[in-house]
Amino acid sequence: MHLGEQLIVLGLLLLIAYALGRIGKLIGLPAIPIYMIVGLAASPYTGWFPLNFDSGNIEFIAVFGLILLLFNLGLEFDLDEFVGNAGRLLVSGGSYILVNMSVGFAFGFLVGWGTREALIIAGITATSSSAIVTKLLIELGRLPNRETPMILGVTVVEDVFIAIYLAIVSVVLSGETEIWPVVAKLGIAFLFLVVMFSIARWGGRVVSRLIRTKDDELFTILFFGLTVLFGGIGEILGVTDAIGAFMIGLVLGASRYRARIESLSLPMRDLFGAFFFLNFGLTLDVSTFGSVLSTVALAVLMTVVLNIIAGQFIAWINGLGPQAGINATVILQNRGEFALILATLSLSAGLDERIVPFAGLYVLIMSVMGPILAANSERIGAVVLRTTKTHRQVRERDQARADAKAGAKADARADARADAIALVEAAMSGDLVPADEFAPAVARVSDASTSAPDNGASERAEASERAETSDHFDGGENDAVAKQAAQQSDMPTRRPTDPEY
Repeated sequence: MHLGEQLIVLGLLLLIAYALGRIGKLIGLPAIPIYMIVGLAASPYTGWFPLNFDSGNIEFIAVFGLILLLFNLGLEFDLDEFVGNAGRLLVSGGSYILVNMSVGFAFGFLVGWGTREALIIAGITATSSSAIVTKLLIELGRLPNRETPMILGVTVVEDVFIAIYLAIVSVVLSGETEIWPVVAKLGIAFLFLVVMFSIARWGGRVVSRLIRTKDDELFTILFFGLTVLFGGIGEILGVTDAIGAFMIGLVLGASRYRARIESLSLPMRDLFGAFFFLNFGLTLDVSTFGSVLSTVALAVLMTVVLNIIAGQFIAWINGLGPQAGINATVILQNRGEFALILATLSLSAGLDERIVPFAGLYVLIMSVMGPILAANSERIGAVVLRTTKTHRQVRERDQARADAKAGAKADARADARADAIALVEAAMSGDLVPADEFAPAVARVSDASTSAPDNGASERAEASERAETSDHFDGGENDAVAKQAAQQSDMPTRRPTDPEY
C-alpha cells in the first residue's frame, strides 16, 4: 500500500490550517471555522485548491475526534457543582434551551424538510458551542464579569440536555415505527444514562482504584481505550458513540485522576478534533449552498433574535442588568461542534441531504460572527444603552481621585522616610539624638508604609466599593468561576500534581 501522496496532501492541509489558524487568532476567530474552510477548499466538490483529498481517507480518524470531543466534555463536567446548584442552573439553562428549542422546532417544520429533519434543525440552532464559549470568556477577560457564572451555568445545562437529546434522536433516527420497540430502545438508552450518572455521582473512589497506574503511557492507553470502548457500547445500545464517550468521560472525571487525564487528553482532543472538522469540510459541496442560502439566512436571523430575548430574560431572572444580558447574548449565540455532530448523524441516517450544507454554512457564519460580536459587546451595549459618556466621565473622575490620594500618601511617606534617615545619619555620626525625636520618626515611617502599601491601593479600594453596585462580584465567587471555566477550556494551565506521585 503506497500512501506517500495521501500523506503529503494531508500534511499540507494541516500546515495550511496552522497558518490560517495563526491569522484567525489575530482577529479573534476560533479554530473550528478555520478547519472547516480548509476542508471545504480541498473538497473534491470544490476544486479551489490543487489539493484533492477524499474524506474517506480520514473518516475513521474523524470518528476519534468526535468521541474525544464528547469525552472531554464529560470529563470537564462538574457533576457536584450541577447537583449543588441544580435549581438556579436549571432555571437559567432550561429557559435558554426552551426558548431556542421550541422556536427552532417550529422553524424546522416551516422549512418543510420533514419531521425528523425538524428535530435535527431544532438541535442545530438551539445549543451553544461549549468550546467556543469558554475560549471567548477566557481570551476576552470576561471571567470577573458578573454574568459569567450565568453563562457557564447555561452551558452546563446544555451538556446534560445534549446527552438526553442525542439518546432520543438516535432512537428517532433508527427508523423504528412500532411503538413497543421504540419504548424499549428509549428505556435502554435512559437506563444506560442513569447507570453512568450514578457511577459518576457515587463511585468516584472505586473508579480511582480501578484505573490507578503511575506510567503515563499506559494510563493514556487506558483512558483512550475506555473512550473507544464505551463509544462502541453507546452505538450498540442506540445512544450514539458520542454519548457513550461523554458518559465514560463523566465517570472518569469523578475520579481523583481527573486533572491528570485532562492534561493528557486535551492535546489528543485538539489533534483528532481538527480531523473531525476538516473531514466535515471535505464533505461540503459549495454548489449546494445555493439551495439552503435563504434557509440559513433565516436561521441566523432567528438565532440572533432569540438569543437577544433569551439573554435579557436569563439576565433578568438572575438579577442582572441589560449590559450583562447583551454580553450573555453574544457569547451564547456561538454554534459549533454539536451542530456538526447532528448533521453527521442525519447523514448516516439517510435524512434530507440539504441538512449537511445547511449545518455547515450555518456553523461557519455563526462561529465567525459570534466571536466578533462578543469582542465588541461592550461597545454594542454602550451604543444601545447610550451610556458611553456617563461611564467615561465616571472612570475619569475615579482615576483622578485615586491619583490624588496616591500622590498625597506617597509624599507623606517620602517626608517621613527623609526625617528618619536624617536622624539615623546623625546618630551614626556620633551626634546625640534624643529618644523623643527618634522614636516618633520611626513610627511615622511605619504608619506611612502600612497606610499606603502601593500607589494603586486606594484605587483598588474604591473599585471594591463600586463593585457592590456594579457588574462585578466578590472574589470567592470569582475564584469559583475561574476554576469552572478553566476546567471547560482547552487553554493550557498548570494543573495540580497528585501528591501520590
